[in-house]
Amino acid sequence: MPTLTKLYTMEEASQHNTKDDCWVVIDGKVYDVTPYLDEHPGGDDVVLAATGKDATDDFEDAGHSKSAKELMQNFCIGELDTSAPIIPELEIASKKETANYSRNLMDLTKQYWAVPVAIVGISVVAGLIYLRKK
Repeated sequence: MPTLTKLYTMEEASQHNTKDDCWVVIDGKVYDVTPYLDEHPGGDDVVLAATGKDATDDFEDAGHSKSAKELMQNFCIGELDTSAPIIPELEIASKKETANYSRNLMDLTKQYWAVPVAIVGISVVAGLIYLRKK
């Protein structure tokens, strides 16, 4: 049976992530909670942190009351399109970032080469002075 609500992709929902335009996805439904941000007991930062991903776990972990779940229905604008590809929530590291990290490490090594050389030099001089006093 076809759905009567509008379908949104996760990519569409994730674009609404500001205080002036805030959507969250919970249990496969998309909610426009923009008008509720100022009234949210946990503050708007908590809600804004849940945008751009499936916030079901965050919502359940907060232990919302039955009345909060009923209130949420007023903000439902559609459902999540499960046939669309899901965008990854977190990309650990890309090859470009790895290359930049390696380059930054080499730059630091070139910049601060004098410190280890000075430590080795001081150690050699201290060793020579110790041996001469014997």
